[in-house]
Amino acid sequence: MGKNVLIITSYFPPEIGAASNRIFQLADGLQKHHFNITVLTPLPNYPTGQIFDGFKGKFKHVSEEKNITINRLWIFASNSKNKLLRLIAMLSYSFSLIWFFMWNNIPKTVIVQSPPLLVAFTCVFFLKSKKRNLILNVSDLWPIAGLELGAFKNNFSYRVLEKIERYNYKNSSLILGQSEEILTHVCSMFPKKKTFLYRNFPAFNPPEIKKTTSNGKLRIVYAGLLGIAQGIYKLCKELDYSRIEFHIYGSGAEQKIIEGFISQNPDLPIFFYGRVTRDELHKLLMEYGITVIPLLNRIYGSVPSKIFEYAHLGLPMLYFGGGEGERVVEENNLGWIARPGDYKDLNRVISRIEVGEISEERKKGIQQTAIRTFNFGSQLDELKKLL
Repeated sequence: MGKNVLIITSYFPPEIGAASNRIFQLADGLQKHHFNITVLTPLPNYPTGQIFDGFKGKFKHVSEEKNITINRLWIFASNSKNKLLRLIAMLSYSFSLIWFFMWNNIPKTVIVQSPPLLVAFTCVFFLKSKKRNLILNVSDLWPIAGLELGAFKNNFSYRVLEKIERYNYKNSSLILGQSEEILTHVCSMFPKKKTFLYRNFPAFNPPEIKKTTSNGKLRIVYAGLLGIAQGIYKLCKELDYSRIEFHIYGSGAEQKIIEGFISQNPDLPIFFYGRVTRDELHKLLMEYGITVIPLLNRIYGSVPSKIFEYAHLGLPMLYFGGGEGERVVEENNLGWIARPGDYKDLNRVISRIEVGEISEERKKGIQQTAIRTFNFGSQLDELKKLL
């Protein structure tokens, strides 16, 4: 009999995105190592803010997928910019969690995804016990990240969120942090807190590197969320297109304004393809020269999981976000660095990249570095010892 583990998250497939992929890989990896995994998650609604077809009108949905028991709970779904509606959405899921806790046996090992802070607080408050191994998986530092993104102001509400953050850390048995900056932040509050660096390494078989064709232009691709933090609309406006093409995959808040910019500037070599599945995207990305990983503002504690995923594809990257992610790209020779927020420097770096530099050998070198250094299996083996 394997050990029972409950994973509580706000994002899970069929939802898309880094958070969903990360938690699924954790659940799937532990299940394959003979843990009995149960997942608690809302009815799927991200990023549309609408309950997905097949789940509408349901209070809950229970399924068995890849030997993982998935309990999908009711949520008042919303992706509104209205803070009150977003708060109601988080609280609705919190109430569903409380109801579940009341009527079900909770195992001794529980992994809670944070953020959202309020959801994590609900779990920590109701499940903390000396007999329980309560593990907080921190992927972003809220509320600090919200302040840096302009989502919060440094007022009374922000200070309440800071207290919630401290409470969550204090009452967790173990903190998993996806960056060294996150762990440093946690230890600055609680120096004796047990922590573990748990990067967002991918868990797929690296594909064979194939030679790509070129029309003489540098084909740059961006794939992912088209949100405010990524700043793809501004990137479209600021890039020098004299020797490049820019290809975009994804969806999000900026999609319409990006599509509008492309239609108003038909002479610019910008191509938008919308959202595709992860497996399909991996095949498509192999055809490009380099990928750009931008952040409109440097976010403390954030290391985009794209770095590790694209490295496994052997895709050279142009990193434009600063912080710890920049150091990971630089130290592992994964591509090029441009100063965050400096579009002149970005275009200068691009102008110095020769199409011939992006050889099959270079891509294979990046992929071998990823296989050796960003190894999901090795990381999971270390994590298992703590469960």
